[in-house]
Formats: sequence, C-alpha cells, structure tokens
Amino acid sequence: MTFAELGLATPILEAVTAAGYTDPTAVQAQAVPVALQGRDLMVSSQTGSGKTAAFMLPALQLLTVPHPVHGNGPRVLVLTPTRELSMQVTRASETYGRNLRRVKTVSIVGGMPYPVQNRMLKMGVDILVATPGRLLDQMNSGRVDLSRLQLLVLDEADRMLDMGFSEDLDAIVSKMPASRQTMLFSATMEPGIVRLATSMLNDPVRITVDTHQTPHVNIEQRMHIADDMGHKNRLLDHLLRDVEMKQAIVFTSTKRSADDLAQSLLQSGFSAAALHGDMKQSQRSRTLQSLRSGGLRVLVATDVAARGIDVQGISHVINYDLPRQAEDYVHRIGRTGRAGRQGIAISFIGIRDRGVVRTIERFTSQTIPITTIPGLEPRPRPASSPSSRPYDRDRSGPSVRRHTGPSAGRPGNPAAPGGPGGNFRHRDRAATGAPRGRSYSRPD
Repeated sequence: MTFAELGLATPILEAVTAAGYTDPTAVQAQAVPVALQGRDLMVSSQTGSGKTAAFMLPALQLLTVPHPVHGNGPRVLVLTPTRELSMQVTRASETYGRNLRRVKTVSIVGGMPYPVQNRMLKMGVDILVATPGRLLDQMNSGRVDLSRLQLLVLDEADRMLDMGFSEDLDAIVSKMPASRQTMLFSATMEPGIVRLATSMLNDPVRITVDTHQTPHVNIEQRMHIADDMGHKNRLLDHLLRDVEMKQAIVFTSTKRSADDLAQSLLQSGFSAAALHGDMKQSQRSRTLQSLRSGGLRVLVATDVAARGIDVQGISHVINYDLPRQAEDYVHRIGRTGRAGRQGIAISFIGIRDRGVVRTIERFTSQTIPITTIPGLEPRPRPASSPSSRPYDRDRSGPSVRRHTGPSAGRPGNPAAPGGPGGNFRHRDRAATGAPRGRSYSRPD
C-alpha cells in the first residue's frame, strides 16, 4: 500500500511525498482509512511506529472541509503528556499541512510564557496541541473554547495517566461536544487505559500494531554488568568514543544525575548537554535543535524529558541507570532505530538491578544478552556467593558473551572516566540518585 491509496486530499499527499515518504507504516496503513471514515480509534503501537502521522493526516483531511459554525476555537485537539511530544506533533502538523490554506496550528505547553500563548490563541486556531495542565489553565481563563471541536486525539495516553492527568482529562473532555471523533494512542492497553477509553470513546475500532512484545528487529539490545560507578563510567567513555556512535541519548534516573553527568562529559571533551523537566522551555528547545542539527553528539536525559524526541540520527541509546518501569525501557530504546534505521540500545546493570532486568524481559517477552568488552570485564565473583549468578536464567551460569564489534578490543583506557588520570567527576550519589536534599530524588 502507498499513501496515494489511503484516500488523502491532493495537497496533503503532495506534502507527504515532499517530506520523503511513499509507503505508510503498519499503524498508518490500518488507522488512517478507519479514521477517515469518522470512527473512533483505540490504537496500541510502539514508540517510533509512525503513530503521529496516523492521526495527523486524518486531522488535516478533516480541515479540508469548512466547519459549519464560524469561530476561533480549535477543530482538532491533540493532548500529549510532555512539551517535547507537543512540539513534535506541531512540527508534523506544519509539515503535512504545508499546502493547506489558512490552517493554523498552535501549541500551548507548560514552560511557555502565558502572554505569548494568549496572543496566539486570540488570533484563532484550527489544530491545538497541548499538555493537559496548561490547557486546563487556559480554559479556566476563558481563552480556549472547545464548542467547535470535531476531533480529539489522546497521544501516549498511558503516560498521561502515569503522570496523574486523569482528573485534568475528565475536566477537559467535559467541555467538548459529545458528537466529536476521538482517537486514543497508547503503547500499552492496561486496565487504566481501557477504562479511559470506555468513558471517552464511542464504539471504537481497536488496532494493535508493534506492541511492547513485538521485538525491535532493527535495534540491537545488550547489557553490560558494571561493578561500581567507576566501572560504569569507564564503560560509558569507551562506548562514546566508538567511531560508529553518531549520536546518543544517555538516560539517567534523576534530573540532578543528568546535570552532573552532562557536565562531566563536557569536561571530558564530549559534545554533551542535559535535558530534563526543570529546564526552561527556551533552553530545552535550543538543546533539541542542536541535537537535530548534529551540533550535539550526546544528550543526557530523564524519561519524561525524552518523550517526543524524534531524531533520526540517534544511533545509540545508553541506559546509564535502568528505568524502574518496564514500559519506560521500551520508550527509551525506541529513541533509536527510527524510520527504518538500525539502532543499538545498551544498558548498564548492577547486582541490585536483577529484578528490574527480569521484569523488562517478561514485559518484552525477550531475553537481552549480557556482553563484555575486552579489558572492561566485570570482576569475577566467588562461586559460593549468592550474587555470583545474578542474571542466571537457566541456573547453569550467567548468560554473558564478549562484545567483539568495532568498538571492542580496547583495553583499559588510562584517561577513561573513573580510571587513573580520568577527568570524570561524576559523583556516585549523583549517578545513583541517592538523596542529597529534597530536590535530589524528585522524579521528572
């Protein structure tokens, strides 16, 4: 199937072609025709599967027909959990709708000055992309009228529930016409999502494509055992110096850890920057733009901040700290291997992470191999130690293999972080998220 067979208006089809796309992804091929019929949709799809176009193309098609009621209120509302995802959706709307006349897309998110948003809303809007909290603020101030709304999209609905937006969503939906079309997209279809869909959707068509149990065939996944923080830093330094590493996202567990690690990487000569929820929107936007343009090689981020990052040049994802939730692991590694490219996802694990590893493998229904780098192997553990086989899946010994790729074979680097002469000054407490005041362990 091609985009030309989906029944899209000529201006939209021309914009899609100009963007370099000819064949829709699996989720686009299934969702777009149903959405064009006006049906409600409940879609489960992995990060990176092309879901943004799956709802944005039908939304733009809707705007090719004039609304029967004149007004300034939006005809399409897309709700997202994070600022970065809102910006990604806004860019997609502008890209695919570039040939449509008088279609205005506005994004209102936390961190953006209210006066700027107020001016944009006053001028009228066709597609409104928003985070729930800021949208509700603007609605309560009387600046957003949803009486003309024809289409509601809930993007990454599972994450919005995780972030506590359930009551905000109920308040927003209560102000919408009951006759609207609604599309819900989520990486998982857990009970909370099903309950949300039941209350907001009308006889939805269910589509499941590339769920978390579908292997990321274009992403090589592996794990490295790290004895301690110094060992972890030496592993990171080795990986980042690999010539095949184009751009990488390094995930940490806390905002403080992201700041500390990014600063340490800068001092070690890497082009690196942090991205997390405490940063101003202007600073976050500059950082992401630098990543997209290739000016930034290493982004150190937290889970929430990384939502919505769609940069095709990301060759590696490195879990410096493992996520606590298996769903976050799937979202993290989905930042690489995008648009059909090959990607590599590497996780550093310690003895205390064995439970999380098992949870991730059960969630994804796949076993992630443990590899070693010559010269950076973990210390051998006594055979009698209960922790000597922390990742033993068959009780016959740990599943470990030596990594022999292009980056292997470089033994102990005297200038490596944490090693003799190393200039990493990443503190153990910062890297592990150990408390250092109230703001230290606050989640993103």
